Amino acid sequence: MGKTVLHLVLALALILGAGSATAAPVQTSVPQTQQMAAKTLTGVRFGVSDEYERVVFDLTTLPAYEIYTENDGQTIVMFLSGAHSRAVQPKISGSMVENVHVSTVPQGIKVVLNLAAPAAYEVKTLANPTRLFIDVQKEYERITEEEPAPGLKLSTLRRLDERGRLTGWVLEADPARYRAVPVLAKGVVAGRATVSAMSDMARAVAAVNASYFAPSGDILGLLKMDGTVVGTTYFRRSAVGFDDAGKTFFGPVDYSGTVTLGRVRFPVGGVDAERGADSLVIYNHYYSATTHTNEYGQEYIIKGGRVASVSASNTAIPRDGLVISVHGKARDAFAQVKVGDSARVDEQMGALWETLPTVIGAGPMLVKDGRVHVTAAEEEFPSDITVGRAPRTAFGVTADGRYLLAVVDGRQSHSIGCTLQEMAEFMLQFGAVDAINFDGGGSSALVVGGKLENSPSDGAERAVGSALALLPR
Repeated sequence: MGKTVLHLVLALALILGAGSATAAPVQTSVPQTQQMAAKTLTGVRFGVSDEYERVVFDLTTLPAYEIYTENDGQTIVMFLSGAHSRAVQPKISGSMVENVHVSTVPQGIKVVLNLAAPAAYEVKTLANPTRLFIDVQKEYERITEEEPAPGLKLSTLRRLDERGRLTGWVLEADPARYRAVPVLAKGVVAGRATVSAMSDMARAVAAVNASYFAPSGDILGLLKMDGTVVGTTYFRRSAVGFDDAGKTFFGPVDYSGTVTLGRVRFPVGGVDAERGADSLVIYNHYYSATTHTNEYGQEYIIKGGRVASVSASNTAIPRDGLVISVHGKARDAFAQVKVGDSARVDEQMGALWETLPTVIGAGPMLVKDGRVHVTAAEEEFPSDITVGRAPRTAFGVTADGRYLLAVVDGRQSHSIGCTLQEMAEFMLQFGAVDAINFDGGGSSALVVGGKLENSPSDGAERAVGSALALLPR
């Protein structure tokens, strides 16, 4: 069983006049003459201020009452002793008070206030006219923790402040128990699947969406799996890399490459991506069974450092080789290449990244050396990523090297999402010393133990290009 820890950043409720915000009931009394008088609840009203949501009870005479909380402070219960009701159930339109229910019980009247989350409250009375009202403080923060498996800690944050409601999840993982690996949708680049499907396919203990992707599933950004590049970037963008021991490395990375067939060299336009005009693209077995190219190019099957055969289009990709696909100017450059010619591929991405077997490019950076460090401007990210609040996904590490897989919901009533700055602050709150932004929006999804934890903004999980999964060591 996982343990639950409750953090409330609000002060304990202050009870004015009578009542309590603790679980222990508090009895109050009024003079005997008042107890003998008619005690009638004539109305219940609701109002909102900048700091409180107020529920007002109009009474002919103030009865004895008791008040306490249930459901870990998320429900306020009040009894009005010996009273009866002529009140109509109130209409509630608050962010904290979800509903108020008034019912008649043998002892008098029972009132239940259901809250969006535990919150501080005050109880006050007024003599002329006779009223009792409860003020529920509007801002709150609650973090619950559980242990889905040994070496994993799942934290759920629910917060309400002047910006609105936020709900987010952070999974902390021990790298001594788990390794972080990228997973491709349906096992290939040219395809899309939900994070849940990829988690199930990899038999992962957890997974989040990772790289940016094209509608075809092609990875937008540098992706390196088992030492092989399966996606490239056209900008210098942030990435996270893992060595064989699971140690993480963060920083900017770019890619350049050349292919030499015979005596002709030409720059690489992409790896495992849709071939563009006048371009050269490298296809390896991670891409798909075939290249999915049209008839307007030429393709060279490479095996053992030689051109093994030549094909027109949609070539089968050998597991023990590559396909060099060319179009336009690139095709013209290799017009004299023939079977048996030598073949060489050179790829550069910086000394560090070339040594790491696993690299996931996304960005921008969010946290560096324990401080907010958002690099959206220098990495030339478009406004759909940089502007405003949105669902977000991030990956980070703590000072002792523990992994942090994080998701916040957005564009929904229960969560407004985060700006990049706010997402960096969110990661800092959970101990990140370095953190990078992954693809977000409707793609954001966190799956733990086969269960989707968050609520994607599309209304269901989006089919995405890749995921970062945690596998047992």
